[in-house]
Amino acid sequence: MLIYNARIITLDKSSTIYENGYIEFTDKITKIGQMGDCPEISEADYNAQGQTVYPGFIDAHSHIGVWENAAGFEGDDGNEVTDPCTPHLRAIDMVNPTDLCFTEAAKAGITTVAVGPGSANTISGAFLIMKTAGSPRIENRVIKSPSSMKFSFGENPKRMYYERSETPVTRMATAAIIREQLYKAMRYMDSIAQHEKDSENSLPDYDMKCESLLPLLRGEIKMHAHCHRSDDIFTAVRIAEEFKLNLVIIHGTDSAIIADELAGLNIPVLLGPIICDRGKPELLNHSIETAARLYESGVKFAITTDHPVVPAQYLPLSAGLTMRGGLSEEHALRAITVEAAEILNIADRVGTVEINKDADFTIFKGNFYEVTQTPNAVFIGGNKQ
Repeated sequence: MLIYNARIITLDKSSTIYENGYIEFTDKITKIGQMGDCPEISEADYNAQGQTVYPGFIDAHSHIGVWENAAGFEGDDGNEVTDPCTPHLRAIDMVNPTDLCFTEAAKAGITTVAVGPGSANTISGAFLIMKTAGSPRIENRVIKSPSSMKFSFGENPKRMYYERSETPVTRMATAAIIREQLYKAMRYMDSIAQHEKDSENSLPDYDMKCESLLPLLRGEIKMHAHCHRSDDIFTAVRIAEEFKLNLVIIHGTDSAIIADELAGLNIPVLLGPIICDRGKPELLNHSIETAARLYESGVKFAITTDHPVVPAQYLPLSAGLTMRGGLSEEHALRAITVEAAEILNIADRVGTVEINKDADFTIFKGNFYEVTQTPNAVFIGGNKQ
């Protein structure tokens, strides 16, 4: 299939923009070029005259399909609050891919989402990354599972377990529970390694919590740490350094205050939600100017919705608000495409318009960030939505 007569913003390494170009694709992109080199056009192809083609948008942190649309308790699968430490839980077992919110997100141009458990537990479980449209069977839409391990610091685990009169009710206990579980997992991993070196060393008894943390300890997936306040961010940094984990800060409300330190540590931030109030103490320093400050300091970041806090279809509007806060249009766009893909380690598949990448496109006649605009067309895996 072809998209032709299009203005194409590729966001590739050379920042190529085709003012009048075409894209040829199946489920992957096979050719890109100027209209003078366009293959023969058929009636089934899409004429994008007067329109701009962007890479499909990526929401790098959400709970879409987890707190389900208008479902109440029956569709609330975000937090297993019977245990404050649950690394063995997997998002693939909690997401409902037929939730209406996926359809709304896809129609708004959000083609890829990172989805996982909430932030009530110190270690909540494994996230996954998936497409917003396709098969009703989730395995057929997953890009990566597990994609990261979710940790939580600060107010959320304190509040949840204080209400239950259980540990943790302090930041000290939150950090202690995380350390204890990581040390157990390290010993478990070392025991497996000793057995592999010498079979006379017995294997440890199977421990699903420890087993689930092995990809993290081996550096195969990242530590995604829910943090708002600067002290909580640095607790996450301290633990990540202690266990040699690859850290990403989630939310990062105070990240602008410590942007120089984060830049020096090369720690990225999945920033959001942008469209929200200061509804709890940790949000005291929430500002639409945070993204611009991170950019100025050299911190890598992406913009997220934290769906359902902000519905996923409003990701482009969230990017627009960061522009009101001083971020350029280019970098607001990058924060919901290529930067998100790179932080999530899926840039080999999505985030740019390049040959061999997934055929995910969002096509607008107007500006992607304007409240009055919706996409003229969206393609996911080469299929028009």
